[in-house]
Amino acid sequence: MFDLYGSTFRHCDRISRREVLKVGTLALGGLSLANGLRARAGETSPPTAVIQIFLGGGPSHIDMFDMKPHAPVEIRGEFNEIPTSVPGTRICELLPQIATVMDKISIVRSVTHSNPAHLPGSHFLQTGYDVPTAIAGENQHPSTGSIAAYMRGSNAGGIPAYVSVPRCQAFAHSGFLGQANSPFTTQIDPNDKDYHVPNLTLQKGTSIDRVHERRGLMQQLDRLRRDMDNRGDLQSLDQFSREAFEMVTNERTAEAFDITREPEELRDRYGRTSIGQNCLLARRLVESGVTFVSCLSGGGWDTHADNFNLQRNVTLPRLDQAISALVTDLFERGLDRHVLVNVMGEFGRTPKINKDAGRDHWPGASFALFSGGGLQMGQMIGTTDKHAAYPTSKPFSPEDVLSTIYHVLGINHHHVLRDASQRPIPILPSGKPIPDLI
Repeated sequence: MFDLYGSTFRHCDRISRREVLKVGTLALGGLSLANGLRARAGETSPPTAVIQIFLGGGPSHIDMFDMKPHAPVEIRGEFNEIPTSVPGTRICELLPQIATVMDKISIVRSVTHSNPAHLPGSHFLQTGYDVPTAIAGENQHPSTGSIAAYMRGSNAGGIPAYVSVPRCQAFAHSGFLGQANSPFTTQIDPNDKDYHVPNLTLQKGTSIDRVHERRGLMQQLDRLRRDMDNRGDLQSLDQFSREAFEMVTNERTAEAFDITREPEELRDRYGRTSIGQNCLLARRLVESGVTFVSCLSGGGWDTHADNFNLQRNVTLPRLDQAISALVTDLFERGLDRHVLVNVMGEFGRTPKINKDAGRDHWPGASFALFSGGGLQMGQMIGTTDKHAAYPTSKPFSPEDVLSTIYHVLGINHHHVLRDASQRPIPILPSGKPIPDLI
């Protein structure tokens, strides 16, 4: 993860850990790791964790969990409903494995907002702040995972607090919280045959003794810089260096990322797809002490054309296998009260099918899936109108969805942070945990 030798590993926001160490401070945006550690010191949160699968592009809610079988054909589309393990609850026929574990899942079908653009919509769902001018890769507010890293830290020593597999979601960055709270990324897809995590492997010819020598030199330089600093901004550097050293030399950390230790049968159960293996690796990581894991879903959700064939042959089968396996695995391991699974996208799709057999962007209604985390399962929460266009009961905002996640993590979403200008900024501007889930 950390460069102690000479090669550089770049984060998804194009700033390397080595560059952070080189400038002698973790206080990007005026906030340091020490601030986060002080905030964590006052926390008595339970050792909970979150696995988030973000369906970037906008999944079609009306073709998945909010089907309208009695609507006109240009609305209802080509798919049929099937019953689930929860009496009276029906979902898409292309999600048969999820249907069998619906008693371990709750779906909020009435998530709504008003921004139909991918970038602002993604920023909204990742941060809880609606920024109409959001630019790709530039978080104006910290992502949920970065907040978790800052407020909670890791659940185990030598393990990163926040991981994105294999790369970052849009707007999954740390914003003004600085690079200490950016996600660690594997960079290589765990479904690849040559999967490994190069950042956790010593360079060829580099011994542990050499690492210790480097560490001693770094500490001497750190003390010199700190002595020269009158403001004490470098306080966090020793702690950050210790965490870097622990991760590179900690065998337990490398084992956590080694998906090849999983039985072949279990890997098959998750599916030999990107999303399947991402979810399996995420389970390994939270079990090892990572607090927040964000998984790429494999794409294919922005279905402006050929919506039904894409969902039938690509997106829904692989999602069905991966999510059902993840939920089952967590419950079988007794992790369901401590690990929350969250699945959502930046918005839903238009009720009316367009001329290209597709559905376009639609923020008026969408869904958020929850499983575990000690929440109430086996529910369909909220309703929409006859065309799945807008909520008719229990409308919930992105802030409500994220405040539910923070509730599980034991984080007060009213907590006030300060940006580079020392302006007070709450973790969320509004919202409250979804009462049906609590």
